[in-house]
Amino acid sequence: MTSGGPYRSQVGFGGVGGLAGRPPRDLVALLAVVFVTFALQFFEATAIVPAVLRLTPAVWQFGFVWQLATYAFSGVGGPSLWIVLELFIVYWFGADVRARLGPRGFWKLLAWAVPGSAVVAMATEIAAEAVAGQGPTPFPFQLMQGQRVLMTILVASFAVLYKDATILAFFVLPLRARWFLWLGILIGFVAYLGTKDLAGFFGICAATGISVLVLSRRGTRSRLRTRWLEWRRKRLTRKVDRLARKRGLYVVDRDDGPGGPTIN
Repeated sequence: MTSGGPYRSQVGFGGVGGLAGRPPRDLVALLAVVFVTFALQFFEATAIVPAVLRLTPAVWQFGFVWQLATYAFSGVGGPSLWIVLELFIVYWFGADVRARLGPRGFWKLLAWAVPGSAVVAMATEIAAEAVAGQGPTPFPFQLMQGQRVLMTILVASFAVLYKDATILAFFVLPLRARWFLWLGILIGFVAYLGTKDLAGFFGICAATGISVLVLSRRGTRSRLRTRWLEWRRKRLTRKVDRLARKRGLYVVDRDDGPGGPTIN
């Protein structure tokens, strides 16, 4: 990995970057919850737990509104090692996103993107049922359950935050990070062709869009704050200059940094 200042310019995929440093405890806890709920579905006595956490039509049919948030933390998939790869991807991109946003910003991103994506998917399913004049799709929202929506959010966020980085995918294929913004949508569309889960696909698109919107607003606020602080600095400098001239003082060492000008 090479970097310039706090911004990463090149990262490898598979051994550095997101795996460097001490693992964030909250991110590790998130992965543990997803894996545990994934495992619970394979036992008859505990299968009900992930079932009631996942996003289902029960949200509007029976008032299971908690599913709008909990579905992202209920692992999904068959009994294969694929879950390990998916969780690895969540950690890989999640660690970098969290490093840039901080713990508070990281969870604020999820707090907006997770329920927001669910609302869009739910509205899509309701509209599709109304147009088709039939009951719910047999397996709606499957494309965005659990770690899948987390991957979409974090990969899209990585693409926004590290857009000028170069990803060495599998150590050999250089890709610009900004291209990853469309990765979740592309994979979701290919999966939609096989599952016909329109609501899930719209949820994936919404997860990408909301992530970009949240981070764009954050960048705008940061730029506005920087400009405001710069205006205050210039205003203070002019005030000190006026005071110095009024009292017959003069500046012996002008420093426009945090210390401001020194007068004598």
